[in-house]
This record gives sequence, C-alpha cells and structure tokens, in this order.
Amino acid sequence: MHRPPLEPDALSRTPRLHAPLLWPPLPRAPLHRAPLPRALLPRTLLLLALLGCGSSTAQPAPEASSGTGAGNALPPANQNEPVGMPSGGGSPGGAPGNAPANSGTESAEAPPPTQLVAPEPNAAAAGPARLELVEATIAELERALETRLVTPAQLTGLYLARIAAYDGAGPRLNSILALDPAASEQASALGTSCEDAATRGPLCGIPVLLKDNIDAAGLPTTAGSLALAGSVPAGDAFLTRKLRAAGAILIGKATLTEFANFLGSNMPSGYSSLGGYGLNPYDPRALPGGDGRPVLTPGGSSSGPAIAVSANLVAVAVGTETSGSILSPASSNGIVGIKPTLGLVSRAGILPITADQDTAGPLARTVQDAALLLGVLAGYDPADPATEACREPNTCLPDYTPFLDAGALAGARIAVPPFPGARRAVMQAAVDALTAAGADVRSIAQLPVQRGACANVPPGAGCSTVMLYGFQRDLNRYLAAIPNAPVGSLAALIAANNATAGALKYGQSLALAAQTLDVSAGSADTLRYQDDRARDLQGSRAALDGVYAGADGRLGSDDDVDALLFSENGGAATPAMAGYPSISVPGGLVAATAPVANAFPSGVTFSGPRFSEPRLIALAYAFEQATRERTPPASAPALPGDTVQR
Repeated sequence: MHRPPLEPDALSRTPRLHAPLLWPPLPRAPLHRAPLPRALLPRTLLLLALLGCGSSTAQPAPEASSGTGAGNALPPANQNEPVGMPSGGGSPGGAPGNAPANSGTESAEAPPPTQLVAPEPNAAAAGPARLELVEATIAELERALETRLVTPAQLTGLYLARIAAYDGAGPRLNSILALDPAASEQASALGTSCEDAATRGPLCGIPVLLKDNIDAAGLPTTAGSLALAGSVPAGDAFLTRKLRAAGAILIGKATLTEFANFLGSNMPSGYSSLGGYGLNPYDPRALPGGDGRPVLTPGGSSSGPAIAVSANLVAVAVGTETSGSILSPASSNGIVGIKPTLGLVSRAGILPITADQDTAGPLARTVQDAALLLGVLAGYDPADPATEACREPNTCLPDYTPFLDAGALAGARIAVPPFPGARRAVMQAAVDALTAAGADVRSIAQLPVQRGACANVPPGAGCSTVMLYGFQRDLNRYLAAIPNAPVGSLAALIAANNATAGALKYGQSLALAAQTLDVSAGSADTLRYQDDRARDLQGSRAALDGVYAGADGRLGSDDDVDALLFSENGGAATPAMAGYPSISVPGGLVAATAPVANAFPSGVTFSGPRFSEPRLIALAYAFEQATRERTPPASAPALPGDTVQR
C-alpha cells in the first residue's frame, strides 16, 4: 500500500556519533547534516492443548464492560488526545479515572506446573542449564534455543501459558485481542534452525506481538473497532514480512486505544469497542465506581503491546506512534519504547492516522532487545517513499546493538526542559545518574509550544488540520486496498459505527470532523492542510534544532547537544510533528496516591535529531545500565512452569 511522500526536508539526517561505530561493513557517514477479537482468545487454550503445556483451569477473559460514564478524567495534557495536547496516551498520576493506582493484585491462580523436558543438548554448544522465562532477554532465549534447552514450540507454549494465566484469567490484563492459531505451526516448522548462530535470523524462535493496526496475513486488522471485526488484509505489512524473515513467531494481535486514539476525543487510553479496557499490570483494576476504565492508565495508544511485554506475556512487541503512542505506554508500563525517525520503518500495511507522522517501533523490557528489534524493522520499502532515505549508507541499519555502550554518557550533552512537579523525584534521580556518569546536563527553558491538532468543525485558525486531513485521506486509501472490507471508507465507517450497538461509547467526534474536509486536489481544505503541514515541520524542527545546534547555532559542530530529556511522554508532540526519534526508558517508581495503592512506573525519554537512533540507543543503554529501574509487575509472577532446567 502506497503512502504519500513527506515534504522535502532541508534538515539533518546523520547525527554526530560519540559512541564507537562498531560496524565494519558500513562506511562512516560524513559528520554533516545532509538535506533531507478478543473473541479469539480461547484459541490460547487450543494452542496450549496442542503444545501440551496448558492448564485446564484457565478461562477466557470476560466480555468488555458495557457501562457508560464520563470521559477520561486525566488532565488533558497527559492524554494522547490529538487536540493540541503535547503527548501520548496519558501519564499516570492525574485525577481518578486513569489515575495511578494500587496493583490491586488479587493473586491469580496459577495453572499447574508445565513439565518441560529439555531436548538433548546441542553437542556443538555448551549452554545454560536453566532458563527463567520471566524477564528473560532475547539473548537468553536465543541461547536456550541454540543449546536445545527449549525448542521454539516449547518457548511459544510457555508464553501462551502465561497469556492464559494472566490475560485470559487471573488479573485479566486484556492485552491480547487475537491469538494466531498458526503460531504453534510456525514454531514447530523452525525445527533446529535456531541452533546455528551463524545462519539463524536475529529473532529466530522469538514470540512477537503486533498492535492490531498492523497487517498480518490470516488475522484481522481491526484497530479495535467493532466495525472492522473480521477485516482481513490481503497479506502482511512490510514490517511483518521482515519479522517473519528474521525467524520471529507472530503470536497474535494486541489491544489498543481504538483507531490509535483518533476516534473520539474523550476515549480513555487502552479502550476499544472490540477489545474493552486494557489494564495496567501494576494495578489491574477498574476504577471503583467508574465506567470500566482502569484505575491506573496503561498509556496509549499502543497499550496492549506494552502491557503484554511488561507482564512477560511475550518477549517483545511492535507498537505504532503518531504522537506519544509508543512513549506513553512504555513509560506507564515500565518498559523501553523506541519511536523511530519517520521513514526508518515502513508504514505500508499499517492502518493509519496520518502518513505525515505515523511510524511503528519496538516495545521491549531492555534497551538491548529494543535495539535488536529496531534493526529488524528498519529498512527501505519501495512501497513507502518515506523510506527512500534508507537507501543512503549508514542511515537505516540492520543492527543497532553495536551502539550499546555503557560508557556513552561520558561527555554527552543533554538538555532538560522543565518537567512536572509530580515527577520531580524521578527526574532529579535521572539527572543525578546522568551527571554521575559524566554527562553535561543543562537546564533549558520550555520549548516553543507548537500548534495543536484541530478537533472541531470548522477548524479554527490556531490549530493544525494535518491529523484530521490525513485521517480521511490515508484511511480511505488503506480501506480501499482491503479485499471484502466490512467498510471501504471513513464515511462508511462512521455509518457502520452509528448502526452498531456498543461501537460509540465515547463517540466519534474526531472521525466526524475529519470527514467534513475536502481532500480533493486543489480544494480549500487541501491548501489549508499543505500550509499547516509546512508550518508544523518548520516550527517543530526549528524548536528542536535550536537546542541541538548548541551555543554556536550550527548543527553538526562540536558543541551540539546530543539529546533532550523529558519526563515520561511529556515532550512527545514536538519530535513526533518533526519526524524525529525518541526512546523511553524506565526512570523509577512513583509513590502511590489514592485511588492507587501501589507504586507505579514513570519513564524518562531521550529525544534527538533525525536519524540519531544510534546515539539515542547508546545514551539510553548507558542510563539503563547505570540505574536498573525496571521493576516487573507483581500481578504476573512466575508460573511454576516458567523455569526450564536440563
């Protein structure tokens, strides 16, 4: 599926790399700035039965709540609301309604131990004698596969057992919308191919979860919408094909905020009409007396992928972001999320908000795993003109793990804008850790505020129509390419929602506003959109590059600032508008306040210039290694079968 190209970019592409370039096959680029249905969850039990590693006591998750109530009670600035707010799907800590909350961890009844018998060890490789599935990294999983401690089918079964115990039963986290019934077949087909480190793919045998706006052959892509239930794409998204080629096991589709939080302006993070409410594993409860929304926000819109990764229901996952939708759930669920430079990862086969800002990116428990997944996702796609930059050397890399440098903070220059007082303890601890590691940390003034996205009809003069315009234009193109789609356009979607019971708990005001625009060539709305897009790019990039250029005001010189540091996803909007990358890393826990009873995660986000992923990954990894702030949620402890021994 084709997307419109981005406007020409006169800003930089190649960042100044302080970390060593451990990449012999690639020449070092010159250091200059070149122009530029939940209904399918019972399949879990079927798969567990096929794999011989399930529990007869596991139950499917309940139907989504049908209660009604007020809109999201979080402060608007903490939501992924495309109405001029600065960030993604909501930081924990606002007023009750998606406020921080107790892990209300009623202890889940674990299924009986899974008795795994390790295969005969690979004589060519001495391997570990034990695997602890909870918090296992990709490297640890690959070593277990390589040495026959587990087979790909057994590893898939272990994760399916956790899904049955904690997503479909117990705390009912509701992170999985549909499981792939072919997952066990995929895993079994790998056989012993994951044992040869020299020839296997970088994700051989590793279970991966996709947000349900990313196409995968044979599975519906619904964006969480009742109107799109059963909408099966013609094939894989480009990034899905890359995952399969890397040996990944596509375990299923994850819940999300419906239409990536671009349907109704008051929708809580993690809710969709098809999937119900996703629950934050640090407090998997509904708000007492509320409308079904969680007491602690899971963030959004990539809520399901983040919940599943945090609760160790899957190794890694792929989310998407238009403005904050990877960074927000990463922060809220205590994991790592990378929002890549727009054009690093193909958008083909992803149900859109707008091609001007949409991108997919990794969600993982460690920076190393996120970096590895990013290398699989990145690359040129002839169907997506935004990836044209990937044809230039040293721009889109097949492996970002060489940039993992625990000493990368020494000499790094990091600028810190003002942050919320409620996150002062986490941010001050982060600044102290950066300083202790040798970074030059500078406080700066608040970045210039960018215009927010228009949400009303007719659009006012002080907002941008880019998201509204792009939603109609790009969703129409996407739906037109789906064979036998339940709806074929935004207009048809609106009509179907009106005719479907339960589809509009939080309305569809944004869809209605988008449909009013005339997206034909030369129309007044098209001319307004083009002007808004140009202004968005100029304003956001000027704001960011004014910091990155350092004291001399020249990008690419020796005094450049390496990164901005934001609290949670509070600075997501400006880099998203500019198409620049960001990475969120666990920053610590915030003390609980009612109605929340347990401490909950808060992340810190490093943002950098266009295509500065290598440098950001180096900084984030060094910070992660210095702080070790990832804390697994208590609501999804290890199952008896999660330990495998020879």
